[in-house]
Amino acid sequence: MSQVAIVTDSTTYFPKEYIEQYNLSIAPQVLIWDNKTYRDGIDIQPEEFYRKLKTATVMPTTSQATVQAFNEIYEDLVGKGYDEILTITLSSDLSGTMDSATQARQNYPGASIEIVDSRTTAMALGFQVLSVARAAKEGASLAECVALAEKAREHVGVVFAVDTLEFLHRGGRIGGGSRFLGSALNIKPILEVTGGKIEAVERVRTRKKSLQRLVEIIVERTANRQPVRLATLHANAEADAKEILEMASTQLNVVESIFSEVSPVIGAHAGPGTVGLAYMAGM
Repeated sequence: MSQVAIVTDSTTYFPKEYIEQYNLSIAPQVLIWDNKTYRDGIDIQPEEFYRKLKTATVMPTTSQATVQAFNEIYEDLVGKGYDEILTITLSSDLSGTMDSATQARQNYPGASIEIVDSRTTAMALGFQVLSVARAAKEGASLAECVALAEKAREHVGVVFAVDTLEFLHRGGRIGGGSRFLGSALNIKPILEVTGGKIEAVERVRTRKKSLQRLVEIIVERTANRQPVRLATLHANAEADAKEILEMASTQLNVVESIFSEVSPVIGAHAGPGTVGLAYMAGM
């Protein structure tokens, strides 16, 4: 089998049609809650997660996609005849998922398995995966796919507004956003993933203004960079997500737009009400 198989993790939270169209393999992140373990997007879905979160007395924690999860994926792909596999994971500064994939790779010495650190997450990672999956479907080699993934990494970004920094602070993933801690309660921080980490962009005084500013930042970041692809992401804030996707799309010459949720594992860190836009621009 000549086509390169593409593997990623559940923080992308692709709509199902993309997973099916490009035959993507997804390693689930892990949610731990009330002494139970859930595979992200398999054992628990966003709607159920946020419903439970409203009445939870114990907050969930998370763990990286396991070595076993990658073992199962690689075994399945090798069994189907794939001997070239490209895995693209969320940022190694945010999770040990890349380490799990690396450990699992050692169990398949007969296969050519490359692993790329996306240095981001959510649909910013997703756009990297899509660009490679589309190339693989057209017959690109493993080396070409790796080069494309590394190129795509420089053309993506994700910016998001959170209702509170409480969840990111508790999970230890707040990065430069820590300087916003202790701000007035009505302050709505805008953050981004840059250099593989979550960093602060600015703070805005109201929810409405934070959404407007989010769109403005995306327009600024993608200015004079064509083509532009956009994906919204939201943690139990569907109406706001649809609004900002429409606002941004009308201001940009968008060639592709994707409506995506935030996976339960990402939601556990970002918190309910988080809304963001991921983009790929210039390729």
